Amino acid sequence: MQRVIIDCDPGIDDALALMLALSSPELEIVGITTVSGNVSADLGGRNAKKVLRQMKRLDIPVYIGEMKPLKVPYTDASDTHGRDGLGESFLPEVQGDFPGISAVDFLEGALDEEELSVIALGPMTNLARLFQKRPDLIRRIPRFVSMGGSFRSHGNCSPVAEYNYWCDPQGAEVCYDCAARAGKIIEMVGLDVTRKIVLTPSLLSYMERLDPETGSFIRRITRFYMDFHWEQERIIGCVINDPLAVGLPGADGCGLHEFLEEGAKQPCAGGCGCKEISAHVFIPPDSWGGGFGLFGAAVPDGILKERKHEEIKKNDGLAALPDGNGGGGEYRGRADCPASSAAGLSG
Repeated sequence: MQRVIIDCDPGIDDALALMLALSSPELEIVGITTVSGNVSADLGGRNAKKVLRQMKRLDIPVYIGEMKPLKVPYTDASDTHGRDGLGESFLPEVQGDFPGISAVDFLEGALDEEELSVIALGPMTNLARLFQKRPDLIRRIPRFVSMGGSFRSHGNCSPVAEYNYWCDPQGAEVCYDCAARAGKIIEMVGLDVTRKIVLTPSLLSYMERLDPETGSFIRRITRFYMDFHWEQERIIGCVINDPLAVGLPGADGCGLHEFLEEGAKQPCAGGCGCKEISAHVFIPPDSWGGGFGLFGAAVPDGILKERKHEEIKKNDGLAALPDGNGGGGEYRGRADCPASSAAGLSG
């Protein structure tokens, strides 16, 4: 069992991800931290408590995090998640105060005390603030999973940018730079992965048959989300981004890192000769309790600008990085890889 902190911005798909994590025997949630993203950090905290109430786990503490990105103006996603962040379900509030310390202070104290995996489901502002203060603590995170970015796929906020990294590009940059300097891997679950999994009306009806109480709750919070996906993308159902990131830490033994070594042999799709890593890994159904059979992972190799192409090693495989000028694009290969610019992927 992995002890984890979930950093999130609930958010409809965050709510589903929390429900999955709370139902997964592979994970033990030590605490939940919220950040401004889909909704403001304080509203996200209230929404997290609503999910905990539904799952009968109000014993798990929720810590309110950063209210705005590092540099850029904050833009929420209420058009996607509704005014309340939970599909305009307007569920009753959970009574009680939040702990008296901030999300960043909680993260610092918890990681000082023990090694904990982190699943980041929103903008990475909280974690960026932590690493600006204590970059050493990234070495205390055995698994660092981030739902964000997009690799060889279009964005959802611009032609190339995914919302979480677009909302706070500097926050993502701080985290990836800190990880690269420490020789740590951030496992990115981007839109190229999450778009493969759609919660359809048929699946939702099946959930209601299996568990009427939980299925009814999910229908209530996803109705708005499904309407949005139909109106904007003509998808029948909704893409459930964040549960995919929660599923990854429970998928040990699936062969991901072995696939990365093989994938590292692939040339850059832009044709410049640098290496990039790209793997799609099959996970046996129900290996993490969720029943999905396919997990994609796309992990570009060069992140630090000073690194030469031939110096890139498998364990440097980090994910997409926002451009250093505050744009929302992601790099494939090195930041100055000519193919990245040619392919229109560098911001």
